[in-house]
Amino acid sequence: MSITERAVKNPAGVAVAVAILTLFGLFSLNGLPVQLFPDIDLPQISVFSSWRAASPKEVESEILDPMEEVLQGMPGMEVMSSNAFNGGAWINMEFTLGTDMQATLMEVIGRLNRLPSMPADSDPPVVNLGGGGGGGANQALSWFFVQLLPGTQGSIEDYSQYIMDTVKPRLESIDGVAGVQVNAGAPEELQITIDPYRAAEYGIELGSVAARTSRSTDVSGGFVDVGRRQYTLRFEGRYDPAQFKDLILEWREGRPIRLGDIADVRVERGKKTQIAIQNGNPAMSLRVDRANGANVLGTLTLVKEAVAELREGPLAQAGLDIQQSFDASVFINRAVSMVTNNLLLGVLLAVGVLWLFLRDARATLLIATAIPISLLSTFIVLQLTSRSLNVISLAGLAFAVGMVLDAAIVVSENIVRLRERGEIPSVAALAATSQVKGALLASTATTVAIFLPVLFLQDVEGQLFADLALTISIAVVISLMVALTVLPTLAGSFLKPKKLTSDSKQGWSRLAHTLMKASATRTRRTILIVSLVTAPLLITWMIFPQLDYLPPVKRDAVDAFLQFPPGSNVETNEKEVISKLVERLQPYMDGEKEPALKNYYILTWPGGGTIGARALDQSRVDELLEIVRNDVLTDIPDFRGFAMQGNLFGGFGGGRDISVHIQSADQAGLYAAADATQKKLIEAFPGANVQTNPGIELAEPELRVFPDDARINEVGMDRRGVASLIRTLGNGLWLGEYFNGENRMDIIMRAQGWETPEELATTPIMTPSGEVVPLSELVTIERATGPGQVRRVNGRRTVSVNLSPPDNVSLETAIAQIKADVEPGLKAALPADGSIQYGGSADSLREAIETMSRNFIMALFILFMLMAGLFRSLKDSAIVVMTIPLAGVGGVIALQTLNLFTFQPMDLLTMIGFIILLGLVVNNAILLVDQTRQAERGGMDRHKAVENALRVRLRPIFMSTLTSIFGMLPLLLLPGEGSVIYRGLAASIVGGMACSLIFTLLLLPCMLRLGKPKKVEIFTPEMASKATLETAA
Repeated sequence: MSITERAVKNPAGVAVAVAILTLFGLFSLNGLPVQLFPDIDLPQISVFSSWRAASPKEVESEILDPMEEVLQGMPGMEVMSSNAFNGGAWINMEFTLGTDMQATLMEVIGRLNRLPSMPADSDPPVVNLGGGGGGGANQALSWFFVQLLPGTQGSIEDYSQYIMDTVKPRLESIDGVAGVQVNAGAPEELQITIDPYRAAEYGIELGSVAARTSRSTDVSGGFVDVGRRQYTLRFEGRYDPAQFKDLILEWREGRPIRLGDIADVRVERGKKTQIAIQNGNPAMSLRVDRANGANVLGTLTLVKEAVAELREGPLAQAGLDIQQSFDASVFINRAVSMVTNNLLLGVLLAVGVLWLFLRDARATLLIATAIPISLLSTFIVLQLTSRSLNVISLAGLAFAVGMVLDAAIVVSENIVRLRERGEIPSVAALAATSQVKGALLASTATTVAIFLPVLFLQDVEGQLFADLALTISIAVVISLMVALTVLPTLAGSFLKPKKLTSDSKQGWSRLAHTLMKASATRTRRTILIVSLVTAPLLITWMIFPQLDYLPPVKRDAVDAFLQFPPGSNVETNEKEVISKLVERLQPYMDGEKEPALKNYYILTWPGGGTIGARALDQSRVDELLEIVRNDVLTDIPDFRGFAMQGNLFGGFGGGRDISVHIQSADQAGLYAAADATQKKLIEAFPGANVQTNPGIELAEPELRVFPDDARINEVGMDRRGVASLIRTLGNGLWLGEYFNGENRMDIIMRAQGWETPEELATTPIMTPSGEVVPLSELVTIERATGPGQVRRVNGRRTVSVNLSPPDNVSLETAIAQIKADVEPGLKAALPADGSIQYGGSADSLREAIETMSRNFIMALFILFMLMAGLFRSLKDSAIVVMTIPLAGVGGVIALQTLNLFTFQPMDLLTMIGFIILLGLVVNNAILLVDQTRQAERGGMDRHKAVENALRVRLRPIFMSTLTSIFGMLPLLLLPGEGSVIYRGLAASIVGGMACSLIFTLLLLPCMLRLGKPKKVEIFTPEMASKATLETAA
């Protein structure tokens, strides 16, 4: 007994099953996490280490190079990029997909434990899994800024510890929050500021001061028994800040010389290195990161509630306010709402098409039941597989609306057709389902098989779009089960047993006759076959769109990147650059100029910074971009700013950036080649953002101090002592750490008293020989310039020139233009050991094309072999496969038509659309081939069998194709947040199916009428009766 017969005989069981699916589907829908994109596994590990007051060259030699040495040769590592900058080093390692990252993380930690001794005042390496702490599109849940309320005393930095103790732990306690990054500014230090002139006057060596202060520490003497008790013996040797001033350095004529006599001792914050401003006011930024698998909307709701409590409670009591800047839920809600509305509109359009064909409300409603059952069942599987609701999975459901109707249309239309002959509904339901079951199994199997390569892709594109393939596959499989069980059961009781007439029946017969007439002679068939196979391939080749990586999903915000004058300090940047930026943005923030701003922030760090601005009217973001680019960031001496609209795919490497990596050990030649490349790219792409990383201006001012060994030895010193002296005269010499009972802070000794290199040279130095000499007698001081940052890729010094092509230029076009116009000149400018590599989206596009090409061929092969097995005929399988080029040309024509209105290249998601198209367009061909072979097995003549197949299957073919097209049409035509993600995919499928519908009905009859009829094996038990029923019809 077949599954259909069991269902028809047990309608109560079917009803219970549908009710359970509905209940669990609604429950799963409510429990699915909602986020913007699927979770993406980026196999990366980052390592960070800081060394205060160290220049990039010293960091490279003492920190970066040793770490690279021990990390080289990590299993599965593809790229290791690193940066040495003022005060620290950063390494990022990218691994092959499928690498066991937990084991690799332990391997990295183990190797770093084998590092040789690092500088005493450097921090141990910090290892992060995932490239540095969660700044990707999904990980950055939200940004908040804390400001002072009017009347609050002090600066915002004074409240950093309060924020760390109050806000940070409260937010991190929320389920779904991975961590909170607080930009708290420089930490507190115990500063010993020495007057070198007074030290020389008292005859105190700075080296001896450092030795005495650094040796004061607490010591535990262990445990001693005193009578019946055990005591802990402790030596309280560490000075607290107040006692440091009383530290006796030496005795002179019976009088002590204390540290307070030559130095000022106090606890203060270190040198300011960063600036944070929100809406014109000094602020402190907090970035809230999302944990993997967390429900973004649910977590954000909890975070907002916690922030509201903090704002009204502890922060208000302290005179502080906290405001949200970046809210991911805004875009997510708009994008999800738009896709949901398009999905519902697609359902209405698809149901409307059904009614136009059937003109029977009961039959239309019968078919439409496949939609909610299939979609709710899909939610259950998404929950079981730990997936999420995002714009990709929801787009898959929207595309599936028309596809889940295909099986229901074929079954229901066949039931209606048999009822039109006078069959009672219960008999018609069983017979009609039995007749088409084989074709439905074949079409469903091919549709699901097409998605298998996408499901098993492990790279970024595979992870990103697996949800699309999974949702469509689940929905199509469930729709087959609905068509074979629920629909026949409902038809037996829901449809009235009356004979129907169809006014369009003669119309379908006339159309079938016309199609047969078009291929009536051998000559006509030959012409049609040759033209319909070669012309689409030729047209596709001639008008094939340009290739791109990921769709440019723009955020409703303007992001700007700031480059300050080389060597400028924080105070100068704040006075000469930041103040002007605030002055220019504030009128828009206050509503005096349009477009008014909702909020904005400015964040800076040594050498650079960023601006984020959001318009109150989100539709005016393009206008805001032009204002920031042309009015805000211009006319500031020695300053450069690059403004662009943020890309939500940037976190996955999809920011449409082409990186030209130039490598050489010759630093001067390397920078000269990078400068020439930057100028060439600006010339080749007017208006595009072209930046170098690091900056190529060798204008970072340096004071280089060269020792005079003879004089140094003469006064009883050595190079090590002079080096410590120079650090004391500079940012300060690290002496150790002080613990105040709650926090640890560095003890820094520095000397004051000079503002120019000339004053530094005259600084008096007390030497071990008892002689006071100016520093210029021991060293030579020269002014010079050097790099502000050193970048290395795979161990070689590198400068990366990054290009963001204009929005109307595809990556393929940009890469081709670079290789044709820029690369020859670059090669000529390279040093002898120089080399060029391409990275960024350029490299991702190349890998994606190779991957998608392999998967397209694999999908085509799976399709061919699957149909060959189902039909038991390689010829019939080949006939079906030959219809695929007809669909391809339709998709390409649709994309080029779309390009007349908006820029639409062949991006990655559009490529996946063509793979989906493979599984869709063969369904019509399967119906015709299956119906023809059934009739032939029943003894019908080949030509009559083809005409009978057309007459019987034309209506369901048109119905299923048009419902699929109209179900996807809203995704193609309606604009909205995130619509660019699936616009190209929808265009390729809609255009491909529309073109395939016309061409397939012309090509297939020609192909089926070729050759001599021969006996074909029956591959399912039901087929023996099918041909008889169809012939009688």
